[in-house]
Formats: sequence, C-alpha cells, structure tokens
Amino acid sequence: YIYRINKQPFYHYSVLEYMRQTLAIIMVLRTLGTLNAQIQEFPDSIKWQRVNTLIATESVFYLGGLSYLQYVWYHDKERVPFHYYNDNKGWLQLDKLGHAITAYKESYTGYYGLRKAGVSKKKALIYGGPLGVFLQAPIEVFDGLYSGWGFSWGDMIANTSGSLLLVGQELLYGDQILKLKMSYQRSAMADLYPSYLGENQLQSFFYDYNGHTYWLSVNLNRIAPNKKIPNWVNIAVGYSGENMFNEFKNGGRYAEYERHRQYYLSLDIDWTKINTKNKILRAVLDAMMVVKLPFPAIEFSPQNVWKGRGLYF
Repeated sequence: YIYRINKQPFYHYSVLEYMRQTLAIIMVLRTLGTLNAQIQEFPDSIKWQRVNTLIATESVFYLGGLSYLQYVWYHDKERVPFHYYNDNKGWLQLDKLGHAITAYKESYTGYYGLRKAGVSKKKALIYGGPLGVFLQAPIEVFDGLYSGWGFSWGDMIANTSGSLLLVGQELLYGDQILKLKMSYQRSAMADLYPSYLGENQLQSFFYDYNGHTYWLSVNLNRIAPNKKIPNWVNIAVGYSGENMFNEFKNGGRYAEYERHRQYYLSLDIDWTKINTKNKILRAVLDAMMVVKLPFPAIEFSPQNVWKGRGLYF
C-alpha cells in the first residue's frame, strides 16, 4: 500500500490494515498468558565454572567468526601495508549501525554473562562492558592490511558507541531500556546485481545493505507506564536504505536508481524480558535479543511516500 501525501490521504486502507494485523499479533501473544517479565537475579558469589565456560564459548565463536570473515572478505584481496580508509558516507551509514549492534551484543553478552556467573556489577562493567570494542578492533586492523579495505576510524567510533550504549544504560538505569536490533531480508537489488551484493542469502547478509534494517527498540512501559502493558512489549524505530548498488554512488546501468533512506515505526518484543525456567529456551531467547520480531510497520521515506507494511522483516 503506497500513498503519496499530495495525492491520497494516508489514513486510508493501509492504516486500517496495519492496525488489524498488529492487533491480531498482539492477541495471539496475549493468549499465551504465561509470558511474564523476566526478573534478573544474579548469584552472590563467583561461579568460576560459569566464568570459564563463558570465556571458552566466546573464544570459540570469535575465532570461528574471524576464520569465516577471512574466507568471505579477504580471500581474494591483496595483502598491502597498513592504511586508512574513510567510508563514513558509504552505504548511507548502514554499515556503521552494523558495527554498533555487533559491539553492543558482544558487550551485552560479556557483561550479563559475568553477572550471571556471580561477578560484581563494577567488575562486570570493567571487563565485560568494553568487550565489543576489544573484539572488533582486530577486525579493523585486518581491514587496514588488505586492498579494497582499510582501517576506518568511523567503524571504531561505531564500535565504541555500541559498547557505550550497554555501559551507559547499566550505570544510569541498571537495565537495558533501549536495545539495538536488526532485521534482514534479501533485497531486490541483490537479484539485480548478485555478483556484488551476494549470490545467495548468506553472501547477501554480509554484502547487501539494502536488506538490512536497524532498530532502536524501547520498552513501552518506560514511555507510557501502564500496568496492562506487559513489560516485554516494545516500540521500535527503524532505519534502512534502498537502491544502493555500490558503496558511495551508483554508476553504469544502475545510475538511474535513486539511493534513498527509509524510516519505520513498529512494535517489538523484548525477548530478554520473557520469563522461563527452561534453560535451553532461556539461552535461545537471550541469543535473539538483537533480532527484531516481524511486525506490521509504518514506513516513511524522504520522497514523501508513506507505506503500510504487512509483516515487515
């Protein structure tokens, strides 16, 4: 449903359909009944086995991730002397949000992993809070050693911002009221330019920024306190881009496509606030903390175009 403001009123069928689909999803969630708010409880003493398990698990995933990135990003690149690269205007800044959300998730895992192992809040913030910056910094150094890439101060600032979002909220509120999230769906641009934006879902996840949407998900009860609103209900503001066939500027046969930004308003669920005694389900829900739940959404782009989306990914 697409309605231009100067041609048709926005409050037509698209909004009614958006409200209907949103209410239907909310009603389904409400029927579950047992979704109560998760109350964080941490041990009073350090559980060293948990600490060692956390360190080992993070190390395995991190080393595996570095190995995969070496295969995906650098396998066809020439090794060169260390150099810098200013990509702050690239991909309409969507890659910077990708850096921020990655660092945020890594810092979140480090901090809450230590807290659940009995480490004090102060020490957990010191050792776990900056984890996102520490883990992302070597990747930036690798970028500086290969042609076609380069060490980016913009990336480092984005990484630092993600970790600071975690640390700042813990210092101010003792909780994560704002969460960075992401949703993804391979775009039509990747189908038009697969050799550059990815020939399959996995490749496009890394290369096709048109398919990325980044969200700032806010606890609804913090904005409008109401006992009838479950503590796991969030409202989310999203940002994405479209018609990006190259990092900075479209060229050649893609020059006719106008690159533009897109903004979204939607509902969301805070997976970490859902209470469960099942350890496996708890681990799955915590791992999904940066995943935006598909919901109906309202989209706006600077071309004065409003869209009512169905289940937007």
